[in-house]
Amino acid sequence: MKLPNEVAIFERCYPPIYLACRRRPVRDAVARRRLSRNQAGILEHLDPVAPTHLRSLARQMGVTPSTMSLNVDRLEAAGYVVRQRGRADARQIELRLSDTGNRLKQQQTLLDPELVDALLQRLAESDRVRVLEGLQLLARAASEMAAAGPAV
Repeated sequence: MKLPNEVAIFERCYPPIYLACRRRPVRDAVARRRLSRNQAGILEHLDPVAPTHLRSLARQMGVTPSTMSLNVDRLEAAGYVVRQRGRADARQIELRLSDTGNRLKQQQTLLDPELVDALLQRLAESDRVRVLEGLQLLARAASEMAAAGPAV
Protein backbone atom coordinates (compact mmCIF):
# COMPACT_ATOMS: atom_id res chain seq x y z
CA MET A 1 0.00 0.00 0.00
CA LYS A 2 1.44 3.33 -1.04
CA LEU A 3 1.13 5.92 1.70
CA PRO A 4 0.27 9.54 1.02
CA ASN A 5 3.32 11.79 1.24
CA GLU A 6 2.17 13.45 4.50
CA VAL A 7 1.70 10.10 6.24
CA ALA A 8 5.09 8.88 5.01
CA ILE A 9 6.77 12.03 6.34
CA PHE A 10 5.05 11.66 9.72
CA GLU A 11 6.02 7.98 9.96
CA ARG A 12 9.62 8.75 9.03
CA CYS A 13 9.94 11.70 11.45
CA TYR A 14 8.18 10.46 14.59
CA PRO A 15 10.39 7.47 15.56
CA PRO A 16 13.71 9.36 15.80
CA ILE A 17 12.02 12.05 17.91
CA TYR A 18 10.58 9.43 20.27
CA LEU A 19 13.85 7.47 20.44
CA ALA A 20 15.86 10.61 21.19
CA CYS A 21 13.57 11.73 24.00
CA ARG A 22 12.07 8.62 25.54
CA ARG A 23 12.58 8.01 29.21
CA ARG A 24 15.20 5.33 29.68
CA PRO A 25 15.25 3.55 33.03
CA VAL A 26 12.52 4.56 35.43
CA ARG A 27 13.91 5.82 38.71
CA ASP A 28 12.13 5.94 42.02
CA ALA A 29 13.93 8.83 43.69
CA VAL A 30 12.24 8.23 47.05
CA ALA A 31 13.09 4.52 47.31
CA ARG A 32 16.32 4.97 45.33
CA ARG A 33 15.42 2.11 43.01
CA ARG A 34 15.59 1.65 39.28
CA LEU A 35 12.82 -0.15 37.42
CA SER A 36 13.11 -1.69 33.99
CA ARG A 37 10.87 -0.40 31.18
CA ASN A 38 8.95 -3.69 31.44
CA GLN A 39 8.35 -3.20 35.16
CA ALA A 40 7.29 0.42 34.58
CA GLY A 41 4.99 -0.80 31.81
CA ILE A 42 3.31 -3.19 34.22
CA LEU A 43 2.69 -0.33 36.65
CA GLU A 44 1.14 1.68 33.80
CA HIS A 45 -1.47 -1.07 33.35
CA LEU A 46 -2.44 -1.22 37.02
CA ASP A 47 -4.73 0.89 39.18
CA PRO A 48 -4.79 1.38 42.97
CA VAL A 49 -8.54 0.61 43.19
CA ALA A 50 -9.76 -1.46 40.25
CA PRO A 51 -8.11 -4.89 40.20
CA THR A 52 -6.41 -6.32 37.13
CA HIS A 53 -6.16 -10.10 36.82
CA LEU A 54 -2.68 -11.48 36.34
CA ARG A 55 -3.65 -13.58 33.31
CA SER A 56 -5.36 -10.63 31.66
CA LEU A 57 -2.32 -8.42 32.25
CA ALA A 58 -0.01 -11.09 30.82
CA ARG A 59 -2.21 -11.32 27.73
CA GLN A 60 -2.28 -7.51 27.32
CA MET A 61 1.50 -7.33 27.51
CA GLY A 62 2.12 -10.35 25.30
CA VAL A 63 3.88 -12.56 27.85
CA THR A 64 3.07 -15.84 29.55
CA PRO A 65 1.36 -15.80 32.95
CA SER A 66 4.49 -17.34 34.51
CA THR A 67 6.68 -14.53 33.12
CA MET A 68 4.20 -11.95 34.39
CA SER A 69 4.12 -13.67 37.77
CA LEU A 70 7.92 -13.37 38.08
CA ASN A 71 7.78 -9.66 37.24
CA VAL A 72 4.92 -9.09 39.67
CA ASP A 73 6.91 -10.96 42.37
CA ARG A 74 9.70 -8.39 42.01
CA LEU A 75 7.30 -5.44 41.99
CA GLU A 76 5.47 -6.81 45.02
CA ALA A 77 8.74 -7.36 46.92
CA ALA A 78 9.72 -3.76 46.15
CA GLY A 79 6.37 -2.54 47.49
CA TYR A 80 4.85 -1.29 44.22
CA VAL A 81 2.13 -3.91 43.72
CA VAL A 82 -0.38 -5.63 45.98
CA ARG A 83 -1.38 -9.15 44.97
CA GLN A 84 -4.53 -10.80 46.33
CA ARG A 85 -6.64 -13.82 45.58
CA GLY A 86 -9.82 -12.93 43.72
CA ARG A 87 -12.82 -12.25 45.93
CA ALA A 88 -15.25 -13.89 43.50
CA ASP A 89 -12.85 -16.62 42.37
CA ALA A 90 -9.90 -17.51 44.58
CA ARG A 91 -8.15 -19.14 41.61
CA GLN A 92 -7.65 -15.72 40.06
CA ILE A 93 -4.92 -13.34 41.15
CA GLU A 94 -5.92 -9.68 41.44
CA LEU A 95 -3.26 -6.99 41.13
CA ARG A 96 -3.47 -3.41 42.35
CA LEU A 97 -0.98 -0.61 42.70
CA SER A 98 0.19 0.05 46.24
CA ASP A 99 0.38 3.67 47.38
CA THR A 100 4.09 3.59 46.52
CA GLY A 101 3.39 2.14 43.07
CA ASN A 102 0.71 4.73 42.42
CA ARG A 103 3.08 7.54 43.48
CA LEU A 104 5.71 6.29 41.04
CA LYS A 105 3.17 5.88 38.24
CA GLN A 106 1.97 9.47 38.73
CA GLN A 107 5.55 10.76 38.52
CA GLN A 108 6.38 9.07 35.26
CA THR A 109 6.17 10.60 31.83
CA LEU A 110 6.60 8.96 28.44
CA LEU A 111 9.36 11.37 27.49
CA ASP A 112 12.29 12.64 29.52
CA PRO A 113 11.78 16.41 29.99
CA GLU A 114 15.53 17.08 30.00
CA LEU A 115 15.98 15.25 26.70
CA VAL A 116 13.01 17.09 25.18
CA ASP A 117 14.54 20.40 26.29
CA ALA A 118 17.93 19.44 24.85
CA LEU A 119 16.29 18.54 21.54
CA LEU A 120 14.32 21.79 21.39
CA GLN A 121 17.43 23.81 22.25
CA ARG A 122 19.08 22.47 19.08
CA LEU A 123 16.57 24.51 17.06
CA ALA A 124 16.67 28.21 16.34
CA GLU A 125 14.08 30.09 18.38
CA SER A 126 11.87 30.77 15.36
CA ASP A 127 11.92 27.07 14.43
CA ARG A 128 11.14 26.08 18.05
CA VAL A 129 8.07 28.32 17.99
CA ARG A 130 6.89 26.76 14.71
CA VAL A 131 7.52 23.21 15.96
CA LEU A 132 5.61 23.81 19.20
CA GLU A 133 2.70 25.44 17.36
CA GLY A 134 2.56 22.43 15.04
CA LEU A 135 2.63 19.99 17.96
CA GLN A 136 -0.21 21.86 19.65
CA LEU A 137 -2.28 21.62 16.45
CA LEU A 138 -1.49 17.91 16.15
CA ALA A 139 -2.39 17.30 19.81
CA ARG A 140 -5.70 19.11 19.37
CA ALA A 141 -6.50 17.00 16.29
CA ALA A 142 -5.59 13.85 18.26
CA SER A 143 -7.90 14.87 21.12
CA GLU A 144 -10.73 15.55 18.66
CA MET A 145 -10.14 12.19 16.99
CA ALA A 146 -10.18 10.37 20.34
CA ALA A 147 -13.39 12.17 21.36
CA ALA A 148 -15.06 11.16 18.08
CA GLY A 149 -14.50 7.48 18.87
CA PRO A 150 -12.84 4.68 16.92
CA ALA A 151 -11.96 5.43 13.31
CA VAL A 152 -13.70 3.39 10.66
